[in-house]
Amino acid sequence: MPEIDPTEHDITELGPEIADVDDEQELEEMLALEKGGEGREGVLTLIEDRLETVGSDEETVDPETVDLTDLSVADVANMVREVEDVEVLRDVLERETAGKDRKGAKSQIENRIESLESTGAESEVEYVPPAEKHPDLDHPTNDKRYVEGTVDGDYRDMWVFCETQRGELIDVSREMLGKAREMMDGYNDDHDADEAVVAVLIGDGVGDLTDECLAYGADRVVYHEDERLQRFRHRPYTEIFCHMCRDWAVDWRDYHEPRYTIFPATNNGRDLSALVQGELDSGLASDCSGLYIEEADISNPAKTGAPGETTTFEKVLHMKRPDFSGFEYSTILCIDKPHRDFHPQGASVIPGSFEMPDAESEPDGEVVEHDLELPAEWFRIEVTDFDALEGGVDLTGNEVVVALGRGIGRDPTRGIELGLEFVDAFESADLGLSRGVITASYQFDGHVADYVAEERQIGESGQVVEPELYVAVGISGAVQHKVGMDESDTIVAINTDPDADIKDFSDYYVHGDLFEVLPRLTEALEAGEFDRALAAEVSDD
Repeated sequence: MPEIDPTEHDITELGPEIADVDDEQELEEMLALEKGGEGREGVLTLIEDRLETVGSDEETVDPETVDLTDLSVADVANMVREVEDVEVLRDVLERETAGKDRKGAKSQIENRIESLESTGAESEVEYVPPAEKHPDLDHPTNDKRYVEGTVDGDYRDMWVFCETQRGELIDVSREMLGKAREMMDGYNDDHDADEAVVAVLIGDGVGDLTDECLAYGADRVVYHEDERLQRFRHRPYTEIFCHMCRDWAVDWRDYHEPRYTIFPATNNGRDLSALVQGELDSGLASDCSGLYIEEADISNPAKTGAPGETTTFEKVLHMKRPDFSGFEYSTILCIDKPHRDFHPQGASVIPGSFEMPDAESEPDGEVVEHDLELPAEWFRIEVTDFDALEGGVDLTGNEVVVALGRGIGRDPTRGIELGLEFVDAFESADLGLSRGVITASYQFDGHVADYVAEERQIGESGQVVEPELYVAVGISGAVQHKVGMDESDTIVAINTDPDADIKDFSDYYVHGDLFEVLPRLTEALEAGEFDRALAAEVSDD
């Protein structure tokens, strides 16, 4: 029996665990367990990739003699990366062409040849428009008015889309304004500039919220009111935002497009950010948890224009987000090319990522009403009726949050029961869940099934909480969960794995079985002896 049973873990929890397994037999046993269980494709691929890595660790591949038909495209890419002889690479390319003739493999070999031949070259990379480079492809964007944008265009200001619900700003709108104020104050000091934070309000009755936007950090508030905009509508919201920031002829907007745009990573914000950035012909870093403006040294010839050169790009928005593995952070940069600007630099922000700023009691700024006649064709789809969800679960106002993870998998219903009993022993507490519990195929008895809902999810794609006490029960601590709770004042983790990732950012770590530990802590809490009981449970190391 392997030490790690993959059937007891979410795929986001397995990555760092499997990365440390070097025993092929153990990996084979894990593979068999998963195949005999849910047989999740992603988990099978993860284990098989590790098996391939472990099995090839000691192998030395000779590019001059290796049988290319035995190698995957990834193997070819790894092999040619170490080859410095162009003639050897040309021979490999000929053998691949005469053999499997895989487009991906040939591309890797050709790119390596091109890289070696261009090293040290002083000439610029020749620019060929996409339509000329790939004449065999259809290019519908050729007809797009703003395709290719501009080169060395004039960009200014940071635009923040402020989402509203039921006539009020949602919290993430205030958080983004405070962060934008902080970044642009630093930007203006560093570059002796006077660029603004521009808040954007779109909806019905949003003019009543302009002063609040100024109070939370905006220099200027641009708003568009229309009763037809009471609910989020994709086309009109996109058209209005783009007209405001790119096409609107007003004295104060004397530039081509904004330098930066920020949106909330809510359901509506994610849709709008993608549509706006696509229309503005730029990129988007979605679901960010950190933003800062700094210069960046770039050596990619596609960005610098010449191989072997390093160029310092200034005023770059660094957009930090958990990567797709769930275990590391990636920092996304939106860098111009020599023949194409990528502005505005855009990001969507996970709610709760930034501190709530203090509102200015007497804010100073400008309020501008946007004037644009909205065509009836933008509203061809009519919303005749809709249901508003009653209540919902808001975990953010609790002093204590108890979060359950896949550690409850041995007895899911009992796990939820124990979590609820623990929650009830506190005065101000509620139950949260990791994504692993939400997406797992657990079967819950009816009396607890209603508690297993996506609205209780904590993490990158759920709620972000900062309680005085956060108790993580059976949660491994993937980055995507961490971003939703690591600002909590005190973090207590309970886990059977002595080396779980969450141990690294917990204040107290209990190495134990949650089915045994939670009842003891609940009993101690009810007896007024929680601190003593927790101290007794905490692992010495």
